Amino acid sequence: MGIFKWVTPNQLTLARMAIVPVLLYLIFLKIPIFNVIAFGLFALAGMTDYLDGVLARSRDEVSPLGKLLDPMADKMLVSSSLIMLVYIGVADVVPTIVILMRDFAVSGLRQVAAVEGVVIEAEKGGKWKTTVQMLAIGFLILHHNPVIGYEVEIGRVLLWVSMLLTLSSGFQYFWQYYGKVMQD
Repeated sequence: MGIFKWVTPNQLTLARMAIVPVLLYLIFLKIPIFNVIAFGLFALAGMTDYLDGVLARSRDEVSPLGKLLDPMADKMLVSSSLIMLVYIGVADVVPTIVILMRDFAVSGLRQVAAVEGVVIEAEKGGKWKTTVQMLAIGFLILHHNPVIGYEVEIGRVLLWVSMLLTLSSGFQYFWQYYGKVMQD
């Protein structure tokens, strides 16, 4: 990881946030070559999400600021991309709304839990949800580029699957919270 020797996890997170407006503009333009560039930026942003966590843990640089910024950057990237994809008519509205509602609910739950001193750990279901969401968004961004020929169809199916995973992982968070609160 020599290339990342001078890069901090929070810098990667901030870079992910900075990519979002450019990504949205490229999606909005609906020009095939810009969709490919947008896909590349989206993939890069997804990699920084993974890498900032790896760097923070391996360097023992986990910070309160990073714990705040990382989920915020994730929500900005996923939510705004989905909203733009709905706006241009590529993503379905229902799974997008359900995904956004779950994210608001879990964010609110985490705030309540933090105030009460309850730690809610990320579940494997949440990681699967994120992976499928990222794949869905990636396919939908490539809607003009028939590399496979069914990018939109694959993206929409994956979006619905991610909605189901989103609901499941959301229930896991609430179940975990209430299980810890009831023990006290």
